[in-house]
This record gives sequence, C-alpha cells and structure tokens, in this order.
Amino acid sequence: MVNAMGMGYVCGCDVGSTCGKAVIMDLSGKIVGSAIVRSKIDPEETSNLALAEAMKTVPGLSGRRDFAYVIGTGYGGNQVPFADENISEISCHAMGVHVTDPDVRTIIDIGGQDIKGICLDSDGSVENFAMNDKCAAGTGRFFENMARAFETSVEEFSKLSLGAKSIVTITSQCTVFAETEVISLVAKKKAPADIAAGIEASVAKRCYTLLLKAGIEPKVTMTGGCAKNVGLRQALEKTLRMELAVLNTDPQLMGALGACEYARKHAVIAHNERR
Repeated sequence: MVNAMGMGYVCGCDVGSTCGKAVIMDLSGKIVGSAIVRSKIDPEETSNLALAEAMKTVPGLSGRRDFAYVIGTGYGGNQVPFADENISEISCHAMGVHVTDPDVRTIIDIGGQDIKGICLDSDGSVENFAMNDKCAAGTGRFFENMARAFETSVEEFSKLSLGAKSIVTITSQCTVFAETEVISLVAKKKAPADIAAGIEASVAKRCYTLLLKAGIEPKVTMTGGCAKNVGLRQALEKTLRMELAVLNTDPQLMGALGACEYARKHAVIAHNERR
C-alpha cells in the first residue's frame, strides 16, 4: 500500500517477555503509528496483537500486505509470522535510539527479564555490549515483584523512593530473596520510601557494573519499560554522576523503532532499484 504522498509503509515488531511493541513508518522516516501490548504466552499471538493495535492508529491499513517490509526483533522476534527478516534486539535498540537522538553513545536497556549495556558508534551501530540474562534481578519482572511486596502498582512504586529521607540497604541480589527481604523490612516498620530507595540504588549499582563492561560514554540514556521508573532514573544519575538523556519518543518503543528503521532502509533501497 502507498499513502497519499505515494510512499509505502514499513513496520518493526519487538516481541518482549512482558510486552509486544510495534512501530509503523512511511518511507520518509516519519512515525505514523505505534502500539504497546501485554505479551501473551505465544509470541506469535503477541506480535499479531501488537501489529493489529498499531494499524488501528493509521487510517487505511488493513493487513500485512500493506507493508513494503517488516522486521521482527526481541525475545520472540524469530516467531513473528509476518516478518521478512529478524534482527537482534541489541542492534535494534541501538538504531532506535540513534534515530531518536544521534548524540547518544551509551544505552542501559532494562527489559522484562534482562539488562543490557550497549555502546554505540556515531552511525548507530553497536560497538560493544554486555548483557545480564541469567538472573531477573533489576529487570521488569523484579520491579513487578517489588511493587507486589508493597501492595502497589509498578507506576506508584517507581515514584515511591522520591520521598525517601534515607536509604535502606538491600543485600539480596536474587529476585526471590530480595522480595523476602523487603517484606521483612516492611514488617520491621522501615519507611516504605526508604526501602524503595534502597531497591532503586541496588539496581542502579547493578546497571553500573554492566555498563562498565560495555563502556560508558556520554550521552547516556535508558530504554525499555523500566526507563519510565523515575526513582530508578534518579538512582542511576546519582550512581553515574551524570544526567541521563531523555528521549522524545517512548523509550519502551526503541527496539521496535530500530527494527522499523532497518525495514525502512531496506524498502528505500528496493524502491530506488525499481526506479
């Protein structure tokens, strides 16, 4: 399908462990639609749902045939049934951030089940990266467990530490043990905000260790759903001793945006070759 300007559309679909994301662009690079949905057990179902929701935001789109090229990425990216190609989530997050802010050189990506530190070159390619995928501590799942321990939502928990008067040290790195430790601290009448500050500080130190392996060079930014955790952002800025760059596009969409940009480049080359 071509739009009113005679251009086709492309799509990037990022199937994560907790959320599925889709971004739609025209060939000029303009984002025309996007969606974030909760992941289903079946990655294929998640990708179909994310695409369907994203298409609702673009008048006239009806199905896969309306796209010149589609790229899948993420935890379940190789199970996106309508994708022409699959590209690693590390490369896609790097490209998505580069499209949004070309000056960023370091990314801390906190997903549902892993944390990645990514060092970028000036063209958006990956120079180096480090990944923690063997433990859920500090990931989206971890923060969901912490919010449950406080009997609050993830959104409310992300702001809880902002009211802290001191930091309660959290010694457990394991998600299960950390939750037990938090419950114990609550029972001892420790201030919830102070406990939350300890949790955010613990995760920030974990991220810092990972970033040291990948390399830290300003500008630094966060991607993934946990980039919306304002308490964690504050703790990271304190640990890194620098202000983090704020992206003007939803940081949770960066993987899908990068995949979409790769799809756009492929479609533009194909379009020019046909001329």
